[in-house]
Amino acid sequence: MKTPARSFTDLDVWKNSHALVLEVYRLTEGFPEHERFGLTRQMRRSAVSVPANIAEGFRKYTSADKARFMNTAEGSLEECRYYCILAQALGYGQTTSMLEAMDVVAGQLAAYVRRLRQSGGKAGA
Repeated sequence: MKTPARSFTDLDVWKNSHALVLEVYRLTEGFPEHERFGLTRQMRRSAVSVPANIAEGFRKYTSADKARFMNTAEGSLEECRYYCILAQALGYGQTTSMLEAMDVVAGQLAAYVRRLRQSGGKAGA
């Protein structure tokens, strides 16, 4: 059995979503200048929201509160997914690997919420 997480940084879902943020920053660095306050900003904001909500939800006391933050992270992940699709369609870069990474994070978030519901708020894996 896995040791319970002591910090949000111990969560695999946080680690993977943080790695995704770094990928988004690298990709958007090469976007056209005219996208600086458009797609670049939106894509980065939605990507950062995923691990930030995981971190914020980690210290909530009730499973309902934790699940609410995980659900917000799920929504931000899907928003970022669309921006990846758009960026690729506009020819700003290849986003296939990021979309695959998002599938992993989405599955981990869903599993985390399931464990929260089963354990009464003590999920930490």
